Amino acid sequence: VAAIDTVFPHFRDMAGFEAECAEAERDGFTGKMAIHPAQVPVINAAFTPSAEAVKHSLLIVEAFEAAGNPGVVGIDGKMYDRPHLKLAERLLARARAAGIPA
Repeated sequence: VAAIDTVFPHFRDMAGFEAECAEAERDGFTGKMAIHPAQVPVINAAFTPSAEAVKHSLLIVEAFEAAGNPGVVGIDGKMYDRPHLKLAERLLARARAAGIPA
């Protein structure tokens, strides 16, 4: 189930709204409810995976595939385990749904 963050009631405070969207995305939410149409572009920008995030997720998925899908892989001196793989796969699915090649 996709985790969707709740509304930000101060619809005229766009800076606060942008900050809350960034925090929600960082915390693992995949979207946010809007109470005003002006909030929609901010939500889309915050929750649409960036090109950098897509690239990093592809590296993780490819590393697991190349290693025969083990429990852990190393990429550039960092350890990535199965939860990282699942997160990368979910991000790539969101990217594809947004029309971003992944």
